[in-house]
Amino acid sequence: MSAFDDIRDYVAIPRVLSLKLSPDGSRLISVVQALEPDGKSYGTALWAIPVDGEPYRLTRSAKGESAAVFTDAGDVLFTSARPDPTVKDAADEVPALWLLPRAGGEARQIATRPGGIGAARTAGDVVVFASDVLDGEEATEDERRKARKDAGISAILHEGYPVRYWDHDLGPARTRLFAGRLGADRLEDVRELTPDAGEALRDTTFELTPDGSTVIASWRRYLPGGDNRTDLVAIDVATGERRTLLTDEAHDFGGPIAVSPDGTRVACARERITSVDVSVRVELWIADLATGEGRAYAPGLFPTDVAWAPDSSALYLVADHQGRRPVFRVPLAGEHTRLTADDAAYLGVNASADGTYVYALRSNIALAPAPARIDVATGEIADLPSPAPRPEVPGTLTEISATADDGATVRGWLVLPEGASADSPAPFLLWIHGGPVASWNDWQWRWQSWIMAQRGYAVLMPDPCLSTGYGQEMIDRGWGDWGPRTQADLDAIVDVALARDDIDNERVAAMGGSFGGYMANWLAGHTDRYQAIVTHAALWNLDQFAGTTDSSLYWQREFGEPGSERYDRLSPHLAIGKITTPMLVIHGDKDYRVPIGESLRLWWDLQRSDVESKFLYFPDENHWILKPGNVIAWYETVLAFLAQHVLGEEWKRPDSVA
Repeated sequence: MSAFDDIRDYVAIPRVLSLKLSPDGSRLISVVQALEPDGKSYGTALWAIPVDGEPYRLTRSAKGESAAVFTDAGDVLFTSARPDPTVKDAADEVPALWLLPRAGGEARQIATRPGGIGAARTAGDVVVFASDVLDGEEATEDERRKARKDAGISAILHEGYPVRYWDHDLGPARTRLFAGRLGADRLEDVRELTPDAGEALRDTTFELTPDGSTVIASWRRYLPGGDNRTDLVAIDVATGERRTLLTDEAHDFGGPIAVSPDGTRVACARERITSVDVSVRVELWIADLATGEGRAYAPGLFPTDVAWAPDSSALYLVADHQGRRPVFRVPLAGEHTRLTADDAAYLGVNASADGTYVYALRSNIALAPAPARIDVATGEIADLPSPAPRPEVPGTLTEISATADDGATVRGWLVLPEGASADSPAPFLLWIHGGPVASWNDWQWRWQSWIMAQRGYAVLMPDPCLSTGYGQEMIDRGWGDWGPRTQADLDAIVDVALARDDIDNERVAAMGGSFGGYMANWLAGHTDRYQAIVTHAALWNLDQFAGTTDSSLYWQREFGEPGSERYDRLSPHLAIGKITTPMLVIHGDKDYRVPIGESLRLWWDLQRSDVESKFLYFPDENHWILKPGNVIAWYETVLAFLAQHVLGEEWKRPDSVA
């Protein structure tokens, strides 16, 4: 039996989410997500992974644990909403900061805040953490929060943009940074570092210099007309004094951020401000911490993760590349080189203090994430024992490519089910990635092609224009030309896939989410090639979307002012009269990136046009579908819809949505 036979078995597979290396290099720590006993939600726990031994569980609580980091002494700091066992009738509604001693024993709560504690960083005995704070007197914040709750007030008065982010409302509290020192039992001398931040620390990324003296953080500046820029600032931990380290009206600076071990440099991502004629470009930027002078490194590679070598002479950079996500070594002097030569995607890079190894999570389309050790001298890769054993996939992974009409190469991954052959060709499913600035190169817990392969489908996962890992020109090709240019790329590689004798070119379907959903909608109105189309969290009416998404500014930069030419040329809804392909529309009501109004409008347009269609609606989900029961309902409904229209089976309403 495969873990992909029953979707209930699939959602129960534990998942390794993160990786941190201890200062002495003896063990790694990971946050592992697993299904709760009631099967209705996921919980998290911390696991230790000795570099020369077997993993073992460190924590266990109903509220779970996350955001784990090591102190210099080897203790573990983490956040959890678990109740404090030393306080009678302790409240447990918001995450607090906990310390788990290196020598063992019970974790103890060392800091709390009325608005909870988010990410934390530590160096020496200094700890800096983020917390959401209501404006006003700190001493009365608990009372004011309680009064608001007791009065049943949920209203938020906004005086600027934005007001939402992905799946949560912004405000009324605002993010602040706090600093303290590790004491015998508690975090001592806790003080606010950024009382004047306003909205500048929304979704901030921050790091602490190795001596604990300075916080390096992203800092958002709000401009007229709803515009903003993100700078990098340096905040003195002792005084709270802040200076702007990196600022540029043509670029944003942000995560990933890493400070060199010698405390002299900072590495971060520099992202170009886009416009109708200027495409997105993200590059690795390294700057001097004293002067702010810096430059770009490793041109053409969009940084996903970074870690400094222990001697501060180079960085290890993770970036998309040709359908993989390798680790690159980027020296301060000289050219960058690729460290890992396999087909894997890496994340969570950690360099050992002796410079011998890099540790990271290793995965690919057919390989679930697990810890690995990379020899810096040879590039040799060794998988380490994992807290979550990898499931065996039911099929094979093949790489294919095609030449588009403009001469560009379009490549992708083809998942083939067991038994696919010329005598038994597999039905075909095109799965278009989101983003659009992204790549199919990693294991997907959410968009799982192996569930489809277990049921006999060949799944094509292509990287058309706008995909990362193929140079800036691949992004430039599709900038401001989403539908037509992307469809031409997809058509080219689908032609190659359907020409194979182990794929049935008469039983074909397409699906996608987010930008992939936009393209699914676009294909529905511009081709009759597919017998069924599944569209998830999809853009439909671009003018409507651009004003209701949580980040209107970002899309306006590419499409222009509302009413501009691109809205009419690229909006899928204008082709509603040409749609004849049966469509399954899926959306979560808590999706603020692509608001539910897109699918509500699409659903009505399909209904009034008598297009055969169904609408799978999740009142309590966001851009993704995350709750185990809803994941089951999602896959069962998609599979039933495809079975009806691609396999020719009678429609059977899944029990999960009965």
